[in-house]
Amino acid sequence: MRYQESLLTIRNLTVGYGQSMVLNDVALDVPEGQVVCLMGRNGVGKTTLMKAIMGQLNPRAGQVMFAQSDMTRWPSHRRARAGFGYVPQGRHVFPYLSVHDNLLMGLEAADGTESRSAALDRMYELFPALKTYQRKVAGTLSGGQQQQLALARALVRRPSLLLLDEPTEGIQPSIVQEIQELLQRLRDQQETTILLVEQFLDFALGLADYCYVMEKGSIVLEGTARDLDQNLVREYVSV
Repeated sequence: MRYQESLLTIRNLTVGYGQSMVLNDVALDVPEGQVVCLMGRNGVGKTTLMKAIMGQLNPRAGQVMFAQSDMTRWPSHRRARAGFGYVPQGRHVFPYLSVHDNLLMGLEAADGTESRSAALDRMYELFPALKTYQRKVAGTLSGGQQQQLALARALVRRPSLLLLDEPTEGIQPSIVQEIQELLQRLRDQQETTILLVEQFLDFALGLADYCYVMEKGSIVLEGTARDLDQNLVREYVSV
């Protein structure tokens, strides 16, 4: 893993809320074209790290590098235009907009190299259920359908880096399988680099090239999905 060029590099990142430190000296690499998974129990700092990468939280110390550029102090919208796609925990679709309009919102940060109609058609091909429901109000969709919509909204502008925070949480098994197959396709075709936060161990290890495990705001274990001691990982992930 280490010999591949890193698209995203986190170095010695320390992040907190008020006087409370959540991340302590975190370092990780996300090589271009690979899937990297971040695992750990609830409350260990995974979502905080994702928010810091997206520019929603300012670090107290450390560095965030993207494609060799120091973006530690970049605002979120600049990161989106640079090629970030983000699917936060809990999906956060626009509930009163239609599926179609939600996807249009995802194109706001697009670079204009692909027509809107072509970009939308590509998403409806990847997510056939969304084509069926494109005029339906997003808030009336099932949890799994909303997760597909949130993923499509992030992918519609072809991000070079996709950040996924707990994409299987509260989702029915059939849609989890569809999401896994889609992410495998993206990985195999190297259409985007993926940083995945996930507690569903089989899902994570089935997708990831490399894994990091967090405990109390620090990285405590890392390795390839093939070489990691799964029993040890389960100890860190289980509630």
